[in-house]
Amino acid sequence: QVQLVESGGGQVQPGGSLTLTCAGTGFHLPYYRIGWFRQAPGKEREAVGCIDGDGRSYRGVPLYAESMESRFAISKDYTDTTVRLQMNALKPEDTAVYYCATDLVLNAGPGCYLKEQKYDRWGQGTQVTVAS
Repeated sequence: QVQLVESGGGQVQPGGSLTLTCAGTGFHLPYYRIGWFRQAPGKEREAVGCIDGDGRSYRGVPLYAESMESRFAISKDYTDTTVRLQMNALKPEDTAVYYCATDLVLNAGPGCYLKEQKYDRWGQGTQVTVAS
């Protein structure tokens, strides 16, 4: 069964850092597009960034939503086949539930999406709270 599971959320002080992990079961996650999204209380879900799936001679590269790239970094960890979201210099407005998602399309080629409608498999989310 294909599942995505986020972990690593928690509470952190403003200015702190946190790394979230997206793990997949039932499929080899690095081969697929993975998007990171977040939803703050009372707000619509928004894109953080994404990373495209690896190809035969290609390693996926990240793409970020506007204003996210300066503090957030998406990468793949091939030791445990997960995708990570490194978040630095966190602000209270970063408080949200963070989700990873995939469209589960194998060998999709370069490119990933910042639109949530393009993804149809989602994790349950992990809460990030930035507060002193």
